[in-house]
Amino acid sequence: MGQQITRSAAGPGTASPRGAEAVVYDTTWAGEARSAVGCSAVLLGLLLTVDALAGTLDLARGGLWGLLAALLFAVLWPARVSAAPGRLVARGLLRRTEVRTDRLVSVRWSDGVAQRLVLRDAEGNRVEIDPKVLVANPPLWHVLDRDARTSRDRKVLRCGETALRQLAARVDGETARAVFEVSGPH
Repeated sequence: MGQQITRSAAGPGTASPRGAEAVVYDTTWAGEARSAVGCSAVLLGLLLTVDALAGTLDLARGGLWGLLAALLFAVLWPARVSAAPGRLVARGLLRRTEVRTDRLVSVRWSDGVAQRLVLRDAEGNRVEIDPKVLVANPPLWHVLDRDARTSRDRKVLRCGETALRQLAARVDGETARAVFEVSGPH
């Protein structure tokens, strides 16, 4: 007969069975991806409309505006972050990076315009993620935190405890704020 397919009853962002591992996903990714598509489409629409109203729209200019909208889309496209015991994966538009979180060597904040958390493991793998992803997804943060503690206990983690404490304070603060807003005064 046919092959039977069963789906997990777990909701988005929750742990779902995959072999012996539980994989946790970024629950905000879909909204950010829609925003990237929407912003690119709005830019393209505005540029084409202004050019058409000015009477200067032709195939070359339309192609240029399409290229500009595609470039904006590529810049805005968010990495899809997932975590399982011992690993964290970030899938971008063109590449996939993975780090062993139970063998972290360093955790640091990147220097630059956009704040990023840079994770490096003992094998030399490196992942950069937006810390907002971990703040918005406590289950992702808990997997990373547990594995970072394992790295520290194994004496593999050489630097990054300060960055992890700062991130833990942000996650705890946002979680407390969300609980307070939900429970709020009645």
